[in-house]
Amino acid sequence: MTFLPDAPTLIAYTVACFVLYVTPGPDMSLMLAKTMQGGRKAGMASMLGASAGCLVHSVAAALGLSAIIAASATLFTAMKIIGALYLLWLAYDAIRHGSALRLGAETGAMPSTARTFWMAVGTNLTNPKVVLFFITFLPQFIAAGDAHAAGKLLFLGVYFVAFAIVMGFLLVLVAERFIEVMKASPKVMRAIDYTFAGVFGFFAVHVLRTEAR
Repeated sequence: MTFLPDAPTLIAYTVACFVLYVTPGPDMSLMLAKTMQGGRKAGMASMLGASAGCLVHSVAAALGLSAIIAASATLFTAMKIIGALYLLWLAYDAIRHGSALRLGAETGAMPSTARTFWMAVGTNLTNPKVVLFFITFLPQFIAAGDAHAAGKLLFLGVYFVAFAIVMGFLLVLVAERFIEVMKASPKVMRAIDYTFAGVFGFFAVHVLRTEAR
């Protein structure tokens, strides 16, 4: 199938998806907060809302980036280099500022499941880091001038959404224990930060070296 990446690329992408997912951010913070507030049902609603937002980003990235690839391989190469530099900045930012996870039990009435879902959609769609992830990270796994770029970009985006749903489902199921570990173990948080920085730093340097040849 022309939209499927080769096996080594898919394995590398899967590892990157895992590291990205376990790196705390606004989506995870909201999911865990809602789980603390309203239990498993609220956590699942939040997780599905964030996944729906990612699906929108995937389609938008596939359509927009494929147009750039078709228009100019040189322009696409330049964009990949910019994306690699952005990934290096994210790696530096993870080490300098630490995890973005903020946990706290919310007070007040629990919103409906539908409202929780749409709240998570809004949080995801308005998060600039998610936007930049889809337009700078996905191209690292596509070759400039690839005639099947649009299909591959869409596949990678949908793959990430499916991966996130599975991970989110498991996370919600063990949320109470997970939250306590995260709160009680600063070393775990820093290990996640350094893992995030290392993996994305590796991808960034790899892209820069490849495009320089």
